[in-house]
Amino acid sequence: MGIKHYKPTTPSRRGMTVSTFEEITKKTPEKSLITVKKKKAGRNSYGRITVRHQGGGARQKYRIIDFKRKKDDMFATVIGIEYDPNRSSNIALIQYEDGEKAYILAPIGITDGDKVISGANVDIKPGNCLPIENIPVGTMIHNIELNPGQGGKLVRTAGGEAQLMAKEGKYSHVRLPSGEMRLVQSKCRATIGTIGNTDHENVKLGKAGRKRHMGIRPTVRGTVMNPVDHPHGGGEGRAPVGHPGPLTPWGKPALGYKTRKKNKLSNKFIVKRRK
Repeated sequence: MGIKHYKPTTPSRRGMTVSTFEEITKKTPEKSLITVKKKKAGRNSYGRITVRHQGGGARQKYRIIDFKRKKDDMFATVIGIEYDPNRSSNIALIQYEDGEKAYILAPIGITDGDKVISGANVDIKPGNCLPIENIPVGTMIHNIELNPGQGGKLVRTAGGEAQLMAKEGKYSHVRLPSGEMRLVQSKCRATIGTIGNTDHENVKLGKAGRKRHMGIRPTVRGTVMNPVDHPHGGGEGRAPVGHPGPLTPWGKPALGYKTRKKNKLSNKFIVKRRK
């Protein structure tokens, strides 16, 4: 998908870019596969803000994505490629031979009329889903399960791809987009190919309003706050942090401080860290 550049007719237009949406072939979502998406504005069930800088934004409907791909050995035809406001990747509407429709993540190279299928012994082509033990080493994959039957959890963003590096016993070595090497059960499923909309990371918003449309509110620096509001606040003029290292608003170390638990259960599945 290409990038469209605007002429600098106004200050907010200068530098603004948008996707050209060349891959999109269907404008309206499938009514049977959408549901209500309520806005929380970063608040939990008690009404307390647990995630800051959220609120407002355009009204959205949630598209129900089939991450499990459990309908085996039945071909599905791609009806259309759609935009999804809830994720960076595009989605593909597919219809199975029995008439059932579903949404899947749209990989590169998939277009209207293409056939996709899931199962243990299917062809190695983009959009097909099968257990990792049946995928050749070196293949690019996405939408990877962590537990068999749970549904894809890893590599689901635009342009995302992981590589199957090796198979050993009941585990397979998968190199994730971050560079991390991880063990995944060979019985877990994955989808072949690279997720589309690869130019998503190159889009420049250009103005604050586009961020507000996404439901993201402004972020204020701690150094310009008062001491009562942030550990970095206070002082005359531009004062330094005033601590051995930067802190969060709640006084915890930030920016580079490792917060992962030493005895986390999944540590044994990580062969090589991303850093």
